[in-house]
Amino acid sequence: MTMTPVLELCGLQTSFVTPGATIHALRDLSLSVARGEILGLVGESGSGKSLTGFSINRLISPPGRVTAGEVRLHGQDILPLSEPEMRRLRGRKIAMIFQDPMMTLNPVLRIGTQIRDALLAHERLSDAEIRTRAIAALDEVGIPAPEARLRTYPHQLSGGMRQRVAIAIALLHQPDLVIADEPTTALDVTIQGQILALVQGLCRDRGTALIWISHDLAVVAGLADRIAVMYAGRIVEEGPVDDILDAPAHPYTAGLIASVPVPGQRGGRLQQIPGRMPALTDLPPGCAFAPRCARATAACGTMPPLTPVNEARAVRCIHPLGQEVPA
Repeated sequence: MTMTPVLELCGLQTSFVTPGATIHALRDLSLSVARGEILGLVGESGSGKSLTGFSINRLISPPGRVTAGEVRLHGQDILPLSEPEMRRLRGRKIAMIFQDPMMTLNPVLRIGTQIRDALLAHERLSDAEIRTRAIAALDEVGIPAPEARLRTYPHQLSGGMRQRVAIAIALLHQPDLVIADEPTTALDVTIQGQILALVQGLCRDRGTALIWISHDLAVVAGLADRIAVMYAGRIVEEGPVDDILDAPAHPYTAGLIASVPVPGQRGGRLQQIPGRMPALTDLPPGCAFAPRCARATAACGTMPPLTPVNEARAVRCIHPLGQEVPA
């Protein structure tokens, strides 16, 4: 049975227009995520992962703006909506969890006040209903003594607790889509694992679609249903997580996987992808990965489309792994 997408990006392009140049930071970005599905969006720093989340939410400040494509939520393109209409969607239909919870939490307001403000932004509730909902939200994300936590300030909580509060606020209105922008990067491994299990369980129980943005393949491997790999503002490979990790088709994806340390293999040199990602102002013609790719030929001077490998996978590569490179 085919799942109906909650979110569809269709040819999305985000650009930064300056007097000197126009920089296309996202190009021809197309992906989808269905109800109850977790999509891992991975790539190096600067590949466009976080910008994708901000573009979906229309949280890009000038000189940046979405210049082409569509962002469809349940089939409706939300890019033409007015800012008041977008504010009604943010938090209620689309929620975002940031890497630093202090981007979500106001340091001078108590936790209870911040939850109250988030609830009243979209619902009319009595004080008793607000208190009940707030306690239930904190309890759901595993915060002990939730009633007492309502009276605390963010600085009185640990980093893991602050992130749990941020998750609780994001899930208050049971949004259809949650975008999580590396929310566990700054946390220790134990707390990271707890939050991953928490988010995974909440999304599966509620049927929420989740886009998990990360540079950490190990995290995504244990969390996501599908992976979309980004490089220089484009999707270069997409498909089920196990299929891609077991048999990557794009050389860049294979390089990312090979660079992950393997437990039990001490003393060996870590593999790395040669070179570095080009600046968006100086992209090579054709495939942006070609200067770093051992399989590149003259044909790679033309940008290939994102081509289906099968009904579940697609790759943007002229010489994908598993195929012989012409002499």
